[in-house]
Amino acid sequence: MAGIRRTLFHLVTLVLIALMLVALFFGRILTEAGEFLVLDEEPVHAGAVVVLYTGTEWYPRLMEAAALYREGLADKVVINGNRKTKILRRLEEMGFQSCCAWHENALRILALQGVPREAVITVNAEDVYDTVTEARVVGDALIEAGISDIIITTSKYHIRRARYIWKHTHPKQFNICTVAARNDPFSPKGWWKDGRQIRWVMTEYGAWIYYLWKTLAMIED
Repeated sequence: MAGIRRTLFHLVTLVLIALMLVALFFGRILTEAGEFLVLDEEPVHAGAVVVLYTGTEWYPRLMEAAALYREGLADKVVINGNRKTKILRRLEEMGFQSCCAWHENALRILALQGVPREAVITVNAEDVYDTVTEARVVGDALIEAGISDIIITTSKYHIRRARYIWKHTHPKQFNICTVAARNDPFSPKGWWKDGRQIRWVMTEYGAWIYYLWKTLAMIED
């Protein structure tokens, strides 16, 4: 009986040690997977800070842009929005009208954070549906406005891919610095413990795969 207990104790000990090693090993891998997504650069003065709209956690991005403006690192703040689906367009044809302009709430938030309305550039982007189309539409508006030095701010988990897409979409038109929203809740060292952040990471890596696959397909064609 004592021998069985000793054997059972050893087995349980080995299992616990194995589980601890697995947790430690995978925790490191998961942390590296989260940290890879974050590309936070030291901000330098730019003509404008561009607030990306696609994705989640937009309000921390607005707050970051306002902070950069207050610190004298950006002359203008650029926002975009007014996305329209087929259903919304149909409702508008039926007579629906929004209670206020699409940019009004953002302008009020920025004003509350110290950015006057005259310092904000609004880009109407009705047909933008992802980071790629956003880069095209907003980038073209910036080129037309004569702005070439920009800071891009977005969520922490989104920033590396955003920079890659902007560089690829406008390879020579912009000097780009990327600054992650400091109030963004994403945690590279513990994202797998929160269901919402798990979705962010899975979606982001899926978007990376899709974008690279689509780019390669275009090259082969």
